This record gives sequence, structure tokens and C-alpha cells, in this order.
Amino acid sequence: MHVLILGGTTEARRLAQALRDAHPEWRVTTSLAGRVARPLLPAGEVRTGGFGGADGLARALRELQVDALIDATHPFAGTISFHAARAAATAHVPLLALRRPGWVPAPGDDWHGVASLEAAAERLPALGRRAFLTVGRLGLPAFAGVDDVFFLVRSVDAPDPPLPPRSEILLARGPFTVEGERALLREHRIDVLVTKDAGGEATAAKLVAAREAGIPILVVRRPAAPEGVAGVGSVGEVVEWVRGVGG
Repeated sequence: MHVLILGGTTEARRLAQALRDAHPEWRVTTSLAGRVARPLLPAGEVRTGGFGGADGLARALRELQVDALIDATHPFAGTISFHAARAAATAHVPLLALRRPGWVPAPGDDWHGVASLEAAAERLPALGRRAFLTVGRLGLPAFAGVDDVFFLVRSVDAPDPPLPPRSEILLARGPFTVEGERALLREHRIDVLVTKDAGGEATAAKLVAAREAGIPILVVRRPAAPEGVAGVGSVGEVVEWVRGVGG
């Protein structure tokens, strides 16, 4: 049994370990996009880099003799999920998506939902002047033209230009604590939080800190996912599904 995980997320690492623990005889390979300089490596085999689109992934599924494909990529990875759907259909390999549940507003939250990073950049100046920007380094160019807002930018790796003209870079990797997020908001006098609806627990503490501070939260909604692809929200459900594929 060969399981290929399209990974790069906390859930993908947990899944690789769970599959190895449940069935040590299975071959488990995790594919990483290679966008993080020093990724946390999962259990099992690891490959890094793209496949060359949907057709390249379909070829890889055949050549690697993959029996089950798991899309455990970030909710905002976008393109790879559509490539996975096409490739799985072409190569006749069962596909399941592991999707962490999205965040939902809690009582006391001042949420402002937008459809894109560009829309967030346009909306931001009306909500605050000192922003905590947590959208990932690849999303920063959308804010490069916002010159009347200070940005505290948090990223795992150092971002490349273009960057917002008034910005301070904070290199850090989650999970983060509510206490630590409170301190950041106070120290940098943050009056608005900008984030993508990544979901999960690793970076959710900033939402609690923002709620407690009474500051608005500008949330970029998730992009559309491929139609017709079954999805689950937990590692355990994926392990059971793979067992079913293996008979």
C-alpha cells in the first residue's frame, strides 16, 4: 500500500505519523512544495518540489504506484488541490481531502470578511493604522501599495520584496500562545489584525488576543475547493478511509 500525502501542514505531518503507526508495512510519502526553507519533516518518505501541473502529478501517481492520494495542503494552497483532483481522475487513484475546519466568529469578535488579499488591502485603512499582518510571505505584495498603515509582518521565512513601505518583519513559527499574542498587540500598539481563514489551532491564539483587545479582524475568506472531492476534518477519518481503500 503506497499513500501519497500532499502536505506542508500540521495535519499532514500528523497524518503521516498516524499512518506509519497504524500500518508500519505501508509506504507513506509526503510531498512538500518547497516554499519553506526549513520545513518540519514528517514521518516516512519526503519529496520536495512541484510535479509539473496536473499531468505531471498523474504521471507521478502511476510511476510511484500510488494507491491512495491525500490532499492535506493548506486551505489557501489553491491550485494544487485542483491539480490533485484532475490527476487522481486521470490516473484512477482514490483521492480524499483533509481540510481543517475554518474559523468562525465568536461573541465579541469584530470580523470583516473579504474575498481576496487585494480586497483586504483596499479595506484595511478604514479599520486601523497599525496592522498585525499574518497572511504569509507570498501574500505581502498585495499590501505593498498601502503607505498609510504600519505593518507588523509575521512570517516563517524572510519575505522578498515588494513589501509594505512601513513594516517590521517578525520571523516566527507557530504554534503561538494567547499570552504571547497579547504581548505583541500591546508592544506594537496594534489596532487591526489581518489574517486568512487558515483554520486550525496553531495560529488561532491571535484571534482570542484581538477579541480581548477589542480590535477589528480583517479575514480573507477561503478560495473555492474542487467540486466532487470528498473531504474530512480529522486525521483519524483519513486513516480509516485509507484502510478501506486497501481492502
